[in-house]
Amino acid sequence: MKIAITGATGQFGSLVVEALLKSVPVEDLVVSVRNPDKASDLKAGGVEVRQGDFDKPETLDVAFAGVDRLLIVSADGDNETRIRQHKAAVAAAAKAGVGFIAYTSVGHAEKSELFLAEVHRVTEEAIRATGIPYSFLRNNWYMENEVGSIQGVVAGAPWVTSAGSGKVGWAARGDYAEAAANVLTGKGHENTVYELSGKPLTQEELTGIISDVIGKEIKVMQVDDEAYAKIMAEVGVPEAAIPIVVAIQRGIREGWLDIESSDLEKLLNGPATPLADVIRNPVNSLQA
Repeated sequence: MKIAITGATGQFGSLVVEALLKSVPVEDLVVSVRNPDKASDLKAGGVEVRQGDFDKPETLDVAFAGVDRLLIVSADGDNETRIRQHKAAVAAAAKAGVGFIAYTSVGHAEKSELFLAEVHRVTEEAIRATGIPYSFLRNNWYMENEVGSIQGVVAGAPWVTSAGSGKVGWAARGDYAEAAANVLTGKGHENTVYELSGKPLTQEELTGIISDVIGKEIKVMQVDDEAYAKIMAEVGVPEAAIPIVVAIQRGIREGWLDIESSDLEKLLNGPATPLADVIRNPVNSLQA
């Protein structure tokens, strides 16, 4: 059985590959990457590396050939670009006769008003339309997304947010990746939707955990979106990214990441990694 992963050199895809290599014979694994040179370490380890560029559909025909089970890792970029790229990947998977598609989506994709939900909603619809058995892995939020803020509070800065009392189901990126690997190798996942989330927490609850790890109190500054945008610009967030980070805060405030679900632990066959352990990694690297 051939299992293929797109975006295998990215932060998420590389962790999925790492998890798969613990249980799958290396000859059964295929990675589809835009630049094969970046996967030289995987190739050296015996993994079959194929060029697969979502902007060059002809490369996907070759990348997905003979693949039984495929993980499409959502691409980066603006919504229009991502939708075009994802549709190309889904069409290529159908053309290649792929038997099962897993896709990294977002929580409550069918109804969410989070700014990036449209991409996932359209992609899920495209996958369903192929008739290929699927599993939608609706990842909530990576704890690692907060590394910059964690580094800031370690240095003495306040935790700035405009998310109000909104909650987020933070979990370790590695846990989401392991869940994906388990779906790709397991049985009974055809035509499933998994809402993958840690226990939803407010900003104050999260900073309480961070405070325990770093050993000092953290000041939480709740501001409005305008003030948040201004502060983010002052700390060096690129101008083009400001609307995105503000939209994330708004989405949290509106409750789109407040998802109670046991699906992540179900797919992990056990408890998720404690957030304190995830937080400890960047903190230790700063204090080393």
